[in-house]
Amino acid sequence: MQDRIHRMAPDTPAAGFRGHLLLSLLAGIAVSTGIVSSPLASAEVEPGERPRLILQITVDQLRGDMLRRHRKQFGEGGFRYLVEQGIRYDNAHHAHANTETVVGHATLATGAHPAAHGMVGNLWFDRKAGRTVYNIEDPDYQMLTVGAGVHSQTEIDPTQKAAGSDGRSPAAILTTTFGDELSIATQGAAKVFGVSVKDRGAVVMAGHTGKAFWFSKSAGRFVTSSYYYDAYPEWVEAWNAKGMPQGYSGASWALLHPVEDYLFGDHDDQIWELDFAGFGRTFPHPFSVKQDPYFTTKLTLSPAGDQITADFAKTLIDAEGLGDDEVTDYLSISFSSTDYVGHVFGPSSLEAEDNLLHLDRTLADLFAYIDREIGLDRTLIVLSADHGAPEAPGYLRKLGKLGGYVTPDRWDTKAAAERIRARFGLTGKLIQGYDHPYLNLSDEVRNAEGIDLTALETAIAEELVAFEGVAFAFPSSRLREGSLPENALTRAVLNNYNPDRSGDIYVVFNPGWFIADFDGLSVTVTHGSPWRHDTFVPIIFAGHGLAPQPVSRRVHTVDVATTLAAIAGTRPPDAAAGDVLLEVVGR
Repeated sequence: MQDRIHRMAPDTPAAGFRGHLLLSLLAGIAVSTGIVSSPLASAEVEPGERPRLILQITVDQLRGDMLRRHRKQFGEGGFRYLVEQGIRYDNAHHAHANTETVVGHATLATGAHPAAHGMVGNLWFDRKAGRTVYNIEDPDYQMLTVGAGVHSQTEIDPTQKAAGSDGRSPAAILTTTFGDELSIATQGAAKVFGVSVKDRGAVVMAGHTGKAFWFSKSAGRFVTSSYYYDAYPEWVEAWNAKGMPQGYSGASWALLHPVEDYLFGDHDDQIWELDFAGFGRTFPHPFSVKQDPYFTTKLTLSPAGDQITADFAKTLIDAEGLGDDEVTDYLSISFSSTDYVGHVFGPSSLEAEDNLLHLDRTLADLFAYIDREIGLDRTLIVLSADHGAPEAPGYLRKLGKLGGYVTPDRWDTKAAAERIRARFGLTGKLIQGYDHPYLNLSDEVRNAEGIDLTALETAIAEELVAFEGVAFAFPSSRLREGSLPENALTRAVLNNYNPDRSGDIYVVFNPGWFIADFDGLSVTVTHGSPWRHDTFVPIIFAGHGLAPQPVSRRVHTVDVATTLAAIAGTRPPDAAAGDVLLEVVGR
């Protein structure tokens, strides 16, 4: 790739694979796909022929309009290949209310809503454990690399600090994923992998039967847990040994093009942007040196994070022989830098724009590699996102629009709490805490003798909507009873409701409003709402002989896994709620 961020040497393939199949039931009714050949394919695809490789790309925080906004700036072979040669769904949305990272990834992987797959948030309060838990934490499966956990003050993603263990596994996912169904249907012959900077972006997509690798900022290398391996494959050790991340030491993130070529060229120093640990608000952004405790975090705040991920994924494809035989293999790559850049600088910033142009080149390089090694005509690519993002409130207000930060610490809640206590005859602690988007009542209140939980939750919800920035508050008791008005918003909240993991009151902030504080770390933008700025994402299928076609009807991310199952001839995942996208299967 010809970019200004230093790249390391090509892949270093090495042998080594040891798989284990967790699900032993066999399934899979063959589904004829009738796929039409593409003019770009190097060979025509026969109707019903299975792809050698299914490549699922998830770009973290890629809002649905961003590819359209920057389309003229893309080069050949990356996003342009997908947009111009793929089947493009221009009105695709998540149908659940809490648009956080693990929720969206799990929905794409399972085709199910969070109510069924169980990943209702990045964090949730576990009443049995009496604490907030991180979505994929699992003390039974520790990291293979000592010191590769996330309990670090240098972490830009502090949600993981809630984890009670550095162990990781997919055990909390309550249903099968597409990758699981592919393993079942092929009796374990299919190779299934997930790769990401984020642990949850890799683990959830790999499912219960696949293998997952993610980038540890504390260790500066790709890691995994004992759920997947007893020891690292040789090729992983070889990739880590070449030290690609450390090669960025002393370098900077510089603009790919002259500043006048950018839509946001005059937006390089916006006062609402975050200067994280000396990374700065203007170009060039220095990575510092590898001895800096924030060094690897800064890499993930730039295109370097995606370049490192793609390089590791190419090595995996070669070393594990993905696409080498007639059995369909599956690789998920979740690119995380767009999310981190968006949190720190906002989606309408020079940094977000340049990062997307770098990712375009990274994808072009990846697709060219796959075309050489496997063939794009033998590879089905599907691209989507786990969520979108709002604009920075400062940017909106500069344009005269609405938007703002929700600041619960400034709310005067004393009078409201006194009214609740007096009405229900309560004493002591009312609220256990808030784990977005759920407010949790204390066990003392929940277990109070003669308490009417529905009335109590409703009364608290009515008090909440009086505070600045709060649009709605949904009592979980009324969700269970089905006594709330039927509309798109309540359906989205219901799609997110799991009785064992959801809290007592679901809080929805006004469009464009959000809490910009993560465990003491202030950020420019965050997501997690049911509004379209967060639900709107791209869905594009390309390769494997597909003919280009734009589709404008509304579709949902739960449709992705169901469609992949139809193409691969597997069952849909157990709780899949989506429809088959008929344009993709050729019917």
